[in-house]
Amino acid sequence: MSTPTLPIQSTGPRVFMDYDQAALDAAYNQATYAPHAGNVRKRFVLESDAVRSRIGEPLRVSYGPTDIEKVDIYKTSKLNAPIFIFIHGGAWHRGTAKGNAFPAEWIVKAGVHFIAPDFVGVKEAPDSLRTMVDQVRRSLAWVYKNAASFGGDAERIYLCGHSSGAHLAGCVLTTDWSAYGVPKTIIKAGLCCSGMYELYPVSLSARRDYVKFDDAMIEQLSAIRHIDKIACPITLAYGTLETPEFQRQTPAFYEAVKKAGKPVKLIVGPEYNHHEIKETLGNPYGLLGRAALEMMGITLGAV
Repeated sequence: MSTPTLPIQSTGPRVFMDYDQAALDAAYNQATYAPHAGNVRKRFVLESDAVRSRIGEPLRVSYGPTDIEKVDIYKTSKLNAPIFIFIHGGAWHRGTAKGNAFPAEWIVKAGVHFIAPDFVGVKEAPDSLRTMVDQVRRSLAWVYKNAASFGGDAERIYLCGHSSGAHLAGCVLTTDWSAYGVPKTIIKAGLCCSGMYELYPVSLSARRDYVKFDDAMIEQLSAIRHIDKIACPITLAYGTLETPEFQRQTPAFYEAVKKAGKPVKLIVGPEYNHHEIKETLGNPYGLLGRAALEMMGITLGAV
């Protein structure tokens, strides 16, 4: 694990590993290690607006009964095309599908439908993270069942998530799909970047001020505890300038998945912080763009 810039030193009583409370709080607060994070998040929104100005507005369809339960579908011109689903992050309480459409242009031009679901923020969620996870799972099930309606191939669904979206993606990848009426092989491959796969240390951090953690939730929604349910190859990624905990969580999940004999690949982005690495998904030649192409079995020459 690399040492990020502006490291926060532990000086008080330890609350987790070698962290005191201030250091652990900082390790789950991106602004501490990426002070320009707000600028980059604004850039995602501006880039997403620019993409829509070039390829048009998405088809927006409901996958559930509440107002927020909708998916944005950026359609490719090819019929029976693969489907790329992107789960946005934002510390579980920020972000929208509309503001995270920046990769849609190149993905659509590569002959793949780009889909971004909206879901409730944790502060408004009736059952905290459980509500969010259920909504994202139901959005995936809706896409599978309705793929033909927008020219998609239900047998070629690929999943990607970043940050808290990678946590949600990890929960999706470890779903018992029988409860949703779809096969366990619904996802053909997953790409998770800069995520949290064990919630216990997160529950000790300042995030507990707005997330209603409990022991059952930590058990249910920590992907590293349910590796047996993973049914597809996954790629895990993180940057060397992320916070210490975001650098620790991904390799730990990778080693656990590898030990379980599941197909898994680890990508380390040198000199990328938490937000900069996400931006590479917007470029087919970028770190995450290349990983997405590889995951879907598409060559760069096709873009």
